[in-house]
Amino acid sequence: MSGFFITGTDTGVGKTLVAVALTRALVTAGRRVAVMKPVAAGTVNTPQGEFNDDALELLGASNVKAPYEDVNPWLLKTPASPHLAARADGVAIGHERIASAFTRLIAASDLVLVEGAGGWHAPISATETMADIAQRLGLPVILVVGMRLGCLNHALLTRDALRARGMRFAGWVANKLTTEMPLVDANIETLASRFGVSPLAVVPVGTPGTNPRSAPAPTWAIEAAKKLVSP
Repeated sequence: MSGFFITGTDTGVGKTLVAVALTRALVTAGRRVAVMKPVAAGTVNTPQGEFNDDALELLGASNVKAPYEDVNPWLLKTPASPHLAARADGVAIGHERIASAFTRLIAASDLVLVEGAGGWHAPISATETMADIAQRLGLPVILVVGMRLGCLNHALLTRDALRARGMRFAGWVANKLTTEMPLVDANIETLASRFGVSPLAVVPVGTPGTNPRSAPAPTWAIEAAKKLVSP
């Protein structure tokens, strides 16, 4: 096992929240954990230059020093779907830059947590999606399900898409988001039944997306990390 690829049922479902929390939990467990956001659209200005805020959060949780360019090989300025952001920047997203950075991160760590952009089939070019990047890296996939109306359909479609590509399913995380949906526990039970496995974790409603770097890993992430790396 060299790491995990974290995808979601949609954008804004808590992929970064889960990836950062799992990184902290695995670091607490004594692992050397590198992080990666292969494609990121949208930048923030810092004294050191323009970067992506999700990538910076991931890097802040990691205990493996790595150049920003390895953590986020494709940084796009426009906050839009990656294929549109790449078009606006006048670039074509390629796999080699990502694969080379991933190889360097693996060499320096025990595990690499890779966070996708958007959902599983978020386009990165006229013909490819984030799924093509995930398949190239070959990591087991963790699915973050944002528990809101429509999530059952989105989650089941994503699971079917993973099966169709022969991807290894490492498990799923139910994120209750900022407002708890009606019958949320019954919806989680439905997904557990359809997936054939209980969630690795249930993120409590209202969990903030950004925490201080010194904040300890939440209990739900620690328990999920144990399930992911136990013999």
